[in-house]
Amino acid sequence: MNRTEANLIATDMTFAVVSTRWNHLIVDRLVEGAELAFVQHGGATGQLDHYLVPGAYEVPLVARKLAESGRYDAVVCLGAVIKGDTDHYDFVAGAAATGILNTSLQTGVPVAFGVLTTDTVEQALNRAGIKAGNKGAEAVTAMIETVNLLRKVAAASS
Repeated sequence: MNRTEANLIATDMTFAVVSTRWNHLIVDRLVEGAELAFVQHGGATGQLDHYLVPGAYEVPLVARKLAESGRYDAVVCLGAVIKGDTDHYDFVAGAAATGILNTSLQTGVPVAFGVLTTDTVEQALNRAGIKAGNKGAEAVTAMIETVNLLRKVAAASS
């Protein structure tokens, strides 16, 4: 069996990060983790553009426009949707997930789903780096690897 893997080197990549203002105390930590991971893997802060949207529901549209722009190798979507007492959580989380997935599939640009969907603020903070890992950093490293793998697939196809 032939196996193809990608590396985690971002030296020649340009990423867009779309993050939400809503739950900014959590999301700001995700953004910091994303930027740190990008730089740790060879990317420069000048190759990372940050766009702020009001909430998770608005993320897919902005991510789509950025993916279609041709300026970015990947788009990283970051936010936090925390369950409340109404169905609002289900609609917002579902719409964000579906919109982000569709953006990636329809544009061919890798788009990371780094939107936390948790029951409590404590769970969200833990996933934003308080306890174990930072999901913003994980989203960036997943995109670095995906971009490099797609480049290998394209090279093998030509």
